[in-house]
Amino acid sequence: MRVQTYPFVPRYLKEFIVDVPDTYNWGFDLVDRLGREKGKAPALVFAHEGGAPETLTFGDVSDRSSRLANYLAGHGVGRGDPVMLMLSNTPWLWLSVVALMKAGAIVVPAAPTLTPNDLEYRLTAAMITGIITDETGAQKLAETPTGKAGRMKLTVCAPSGSPGGVPAGWLDIREALRESKSIASPQTKATDPALYYFTSGTEGHPKVVVHTHASYPLGHRETALWLGIEPGMLHWNISSPGWAKHAWSSVFSPWTVGAPTFTYAYEGGFKAAKHLERISEFGVKTMCAPPTIWRMFSLEDLSRYDLSSLKGACSAGEPLSPEVIEKFRDATGVTIRDGYGQTETVLVVGNFPGVELRQGSMGVPGPLYDVEIVDERGKILGVGEEGYVGISTKPKPFALFKEYANQPDKTAEVFHDGWYYTGDKASRDADGYFWFIGRSDDVIKSSGYRIGPFEVESALVKHPAVVEAAVIPAPDPVRGAVVKAFVVLRAGYAPSQALADEMAAFVARETAPYKHPRKIEFVQSLEPVKTISGKIRRKNLRLVEDGKAERLVSGMEFTVKPLRGAG
Repeated sequence: MRVQTYPFVPRYLKEFIVDVPDTYNWGFDLVDRLGREKGKAPALVFAHEGGAPETLTFGDVSDRSSRLANYLAGHGVGRGDPVMLMLSNTPWLWLSVVALMKAGAIVVPAAPTLTPNDLEYRLTAAMITGIITDETGAQKLAETPTGKAGRMKLTVCAPSGSPGGVPAGWLDIREALRESKSIASPQTKATDPALYYFTSGTEGHPKVVVHTHASYPLGHRETALWLGIEPGMLHWNISSPGWAKHAWSSVFSPWTVGAPTFTYAYEGGFKAAKHLERISEFGVKTMCAPPTIWRMFSLEDLSRYDLSSLKGACSAGEPLSPEVIEKFRDATGVTIRDGYGQTETVLVVGNFPGVELRQGSMGVPGPLYDVEIVDERGKILGVGEEGYVGISTKPKPFALFKEYANQPDKTAEVFHDGWYYTGDKASRDADGYFWFIGRSDDVIKSSGYRIGPFEVESALVKHPAVVEAAVIPAPDPVRGAVVKAFVVLRAGYAPSQALADEMAAFVARETAPYKHPRKIEFVQSLEPVKTISGKIRRKNLRLVEDGKAERLVSGMEFTVKPLRGAG
């Protein structure tokens, strides 16, 4: 791997190797081993409002997941059966992942926020044979044609803590604890499908990403290196189930190194203060969260909280602005480290512990992938040249997804010329650091210039009036397109022409005159165009701009006054 050639990379990265056996099952080979070796050590710390926290040891997880696997097998779930897992952050979610893998089934994570229409597509596309969900999910499924038809081989309902509460026709997952804890391994191959994840492209229905028993369970050993997790250290990943990052950092990464994972089930909307309080209350050591969460933390008076237990912090989903990183570091002494990866991968490029940080950089490639900047035909580009982030497939890394299920044409679109094309654009400097530009379909072409939206957004959020910003192209008869920014203001600021002009000039000074937004729309929130992970989907914002989706609650749009030298 190229990481071995970087003189400034620590020895632990250069010497990192993962042996992939012919047969592998994470439930038996990792979780049960931890149950034997660290049976009384905490594996999952579950905190929720209105009740005492619950802790499951590695012995508990090993025992209960085996009982659940037997229960599932007794109700028809077998090797290779896709089972939808649609639960909030509850211990049953972790137990179900392990149990399904022990049964040799395919875990199909689904976000609890999905609509009946979303579910109908997923039930069909993944050929779902069983479901594990709660009362809310059961009700949504009852509203889908597939759910009503009862074509499922198994439907299991995990009640959300209330007595009774099991809908008619559903099984109570708590009955599984009466089963035997002795279970035979299905001897799954490392290359057998283990997880199906849905990921959206730029057009059409979501694709089904197929991961194997090796690609995620073994591949995320590298992700654990980036997160800085060590055995016994309590790790907290703030993430919604159904998003691949939940599996990355809430499930596989901590347990693969024998570390406990923490989760907090809260009611109502996200409250930054309550989450910051949990860090000190439970002694969280390492943490990962999407940029939206870190931005919300940065709006708090961080000096009010005891965050001294925190030794490491990471951000993923999209690049984090330097301003937020600096504010958190000033308050805690901990630098938030960016990392880059996809649903199709484990960590690809990241700012690893012990590697020199360069402000705004994605970091350096991890040891499991040979990563380069390439053009459309697979040619490796030079220093500073803009191109696609490509992962070499000569040979194909085990920690890369297998295929898009039943879509050979979509698979062929991303695997060609000896590379896996991530669809993201970046450049590489002389020392091997990668610098993110944006999704290939997000790059704005204006008057012959190519403008990466993230750079403009990063400049905007440095302005004292800005909480959050998102940038897309807006049609223009002269320039072809211009930069348009959607901006959420801090309390105490009001939309005005003067403020819009001031922000445009600010961006011109921070980046370059030709990159400044020509249009600025002040909106109350960007939540309607975000994914469940908190990442802004610029595609959704373009639909809003084109009148194909409901407009955001707006506080007025302004065309900024021309700036000198802006072109």
